Amino acid sequence: MKQVKIIIEKSKDLYSSYAENVEGIYGGGETPEKAKQSVIEAIRLLKRYNKPEKIPPILKGNYELIFRFDTVSLLNYYKKIFTNAALERMTGINQKQIQHYSSGLKKPRAAQAKKIELAFHQLGSELMAVEL
Repeated sequence: MKQVKIIIEKSKDLYSSYAENVEGIYGGGETPEKAKQSVIEAIRLLKRYNKPEKIPPILKGNYELIFRFDTVSLLNYYKKIFTNAALERMTGINQKQIQHYSSGLKKPRAAQAKKIELAFHQLGSELMAVEL
């Protein structure tokens, strides 16, 4: 299936979203969820108000939207939930390094970014198995 890759980034004032592999699709909002909804609406409007020949081929037929955070935005968004100490326990990356990543002072190497991603996926899997 075709994939439209949407990047969500935190700017000074809001979250922005844009299609990495389709020109002209942008959104934004005060939260990542609002930025997602904004970009979904942008795609809907693009398809509704343009002639078929003006619609990018990837948006014709079936496709799925894949949402990706940049590391700074992900860490800052979840800062309300996780301390740097908790993120260290989850990822094995020391707190000072996590702080550098969340502030944008340093950008994680691919292997470090993957550790962060896998830690969040592992936590999600564990939470999905919880029953009360």
